[in-house]
Amino acid sequence: MRVCVVVPVRDDGALLDACLRSLARQTRVPDEVIVVDNGSTDDTVEVALRHGARVVTEAEVGIAAAASTGYDAAAGVGAGPGAAAPVDLIGRVDADSVLPRTWVADLVGTLVDDPDVLAVSTNARFYDAPVGVERLLSALYVGAYHLVIGAALAHWPLFGSTMMMRRTAWLDVRDEVHRHETLLHDDMDLALHLGDRQLAGRGRIAYRRDVVTGISARPLDPGNAPWLRTYRALHSFTVHGTDGLPWSRWLRADPAGVFTRLGWTPSAVVDARAAVADGVDPGSVGTRTGIGIGSGTGSGRGGARGSAADVAPHEERQRQPGQQRAEASRGEVADRVVVTDEDRRVDEGVARPLAHLPQGAGRQAERDRRQD
Repeated sequence: MRVCVVVPVRDDGALLDACLRSLARQTRVPDEVIVVDNGSTDDTVEVALRHGARVVTEAEVGIAAAASTGYDAAAGVGAGPGAAAPVDLIGRVDADSVLPRTWVADLVGTLVDDPDVLAVSTNARFYDAPVGVERLLSALYVGAYHLVIGAALAHWPLFGSTMMMRRTAWLDVRDEVHRHETLLHDDMDLALHLGDRQLAGRGRIAYRRDVVTGISARPLDPGNAPWLRTYRALHSFTVHGTDGLPWSRWLRADPAGVFTRLGWTPSAVVDARAAVADGVDPGSVGTRTGIGIGSGTGSGRGGARGSAADVAPHEERQRQPGQQRAEASRGEVADRVVVTDEDRRVDEGVARPLAHLPQGAGRQAERDRRQD
């Protein structure tokens, strides 16, 4: 498999030099290294070229925009005729990452050995923390990240300083990620989107605790606005709407099957999991309205819950309103229209009460409906 490692960077030439040297020493050297220059004014570009990296420029300042541009370049998005064949696996590290010699080989091995893995990230340790407490600080920072963020995601998170994913996984979510958002963590955002696939039974995110990457302790510097990092972490979840809420994700994860047995798991998730078990493309399975947890809420494409192609014609949806009500009373969903006990009338295919109409108009609408 061909491998490309993406390094988004802005004004980090000195640290980038050490990062690229660690990549050059790998037991399995990557086929390509892409450095995304995000508006640097130092010698970042010169350092990258000196190490033989391909330099891609992203004028929009922001780690999410820079990383997404690098992934696109590695995946061959927008490549012209005669361009090199796109890679199969895309690695991602930061400019301050110093990789162990077997980093590429270890992560490639994880993805090759288990076709179910969409992406994998590793453990990390500070290399410039105060002597004597570097292990403790590393365990608290990196450990807390995986514990707290993993608990909120309902699966392993991704750590942008040391991760790798399949090209196909990126192509699947590239139109959904919030690449133009500056107040979120791009690795959390990517983990949320890939995690949606995991929660639907379409692959998983893995974690290699035994692979330890060196990273800088500068996130602990009070001058780097730790409050802003916390806000970005929260915003990484809230920007996804209901889909980003921990309780919603745990309902979909349903590790013990309890929620499914109680009927609490969204029906769209059940359909997708059944399709995977049957060897059917989950995308071809029509979604049904469940308990209000839609897979499109808050996505990078505007959070649309459906397209015009998902809406049945008015005549088709009005053909058997009595059958719709009967199915709804049994807890079923007919033609993507839910009819509740409080809302039995169907008007233009959308279940809604008539109480909001002017006085007398509700009775007239009811008479018209019966005549139809």
